[in-house]
Amino acid sequence: MIEQILENARRASRTLGSADRVAMLLAIREALTLATDTVMQANVLDVALAEAQGMSAPMLDRLSLDRARWAQILASIDAVAKLPDPLGVQLDAFEHANGMRLRKITVPFGVIGIVFESRPNVAVDASILALKAGSAVVLRGSSSALNTNRALVNAMRAGLLAAGVDRCAISLIDSSDRAHVTALLHARGKVDLVIPRGGAALIAHVVENARVPVIETGVGVCHLYVHSSADLTQARAILLNGKVSRPGVCNSLETLLVDSAIAAEFFQDAFVELVAAGVEIRGDQRVCALSNLAVLATEDDFGREFLDLILAVKVVDGMEEALAHIERHSTRHSEAICATDDAACARFESAVDAAAVYVNASTRFTDGFEFGFAAEIGISTQKMHARGPMGLREIVTWKYLISGQGQVR
Repeated sequence: MIEQILENARRASRTLGSADRVAMLLAIREALTLATDTVMQANVLDVALAEAQGMSAPMLDRLSLDRARWAQILASIDAVAKLPDPLGVQLDAFEHANGMRLRKITVPFGVIGIVFESRPNVAVDASILALKAGSAVVLRGSSSALNTNRALVNAMRAGLLAAGVDRCAISLIDSSDRAHVTALLHARGKVDLVIPRGGAALIAHVVENARVPVIETGVGVCHLYVHSSADLTQARAILLNGKVSRPGVCNSLETLLVDSAIAAEFFQDAFVELVAAGVEIRGDQRVCALSNLAVLATEDDFGREFLDLILAVKVVDGMEEALAHIERHSTRHSEAICATDDAACARFESAVDAAAVYVNASTRFTDGFEFGFAAEIGISTQKMHARGPMGLREIVTWKYLISGQGQVR
């Protein structure tokens, strides 16, 4: 099964660099628009099955499509289509001492595998970005979204055919058998890049088992540090947005650190608002001594990606203790400080090792759409090649073109 999918994807990838990729994306958009009811019905079925199996509310939210999210998915295709062509861009040029001319230009990866969980928008975002970047894409979603992914991929492939493009430029591993994931990860020479999107267990499985190149993404143990100089009203708003707006996504807050000098005052109103929003507060001993709205946290709660309405809270004695805690528990995704002290903000920005570092803003903005990329193929938490939200520029590679007049070495 996998071998044939990958052979077909490789064949299709060879045609994409010269194809009219803007027309291709617009044809996909039209096909998805026509398939709206089919996709929605498939998603309703997936959500009902997941709910019957006891999936948590935040995870159900990740899985669910509504009309507003569907409209955003379709709009993202238009936005990606309008972006500059990422291929054939000259990154560098220079002349050798012997007269040879060297140029460095962007080219497609070839075949990109995406292993992801739940969120239906990933199937579309990954496909349109890969295609715009001249690569075929092989998708493997979770069993919980299988009906939705089938409907999405069938519609997108219809769009490819309408545009005169090999439909195997988008493929779905239409099985929940994990052996197919292993086969994808072991397909050296057939897959050029794999990007996992999901929880810690999925990403660890991909990174530990892959024999093909991987860009590690996604796990977000995001911290908010409320410094003693913070505007507390502003800090509460950032905290509530970071934790409550969509707790099941990787850029939501998981841990709150608060300076001891302002902890009692800050907790008084912030905890009331959190509890009213359904958040369970797990605090250290100092937190629990200051508020009866918190339950005692375990050490494992710090450094944990809850992806739920649960928040770990710790009182710290100043910037250095906050930085040490973040260094110990961060997944290098997104970290934030609330402060009015410029020196404190500068210290935090320089010291924190993360893909995105925020000053007086919510970590929920770590997103390709919000960063102006129109869509994202993932959020990289590694440091090589790509870091943070990944758009078109992060999913092309390059080659050198050398022109001579008979030079030999």
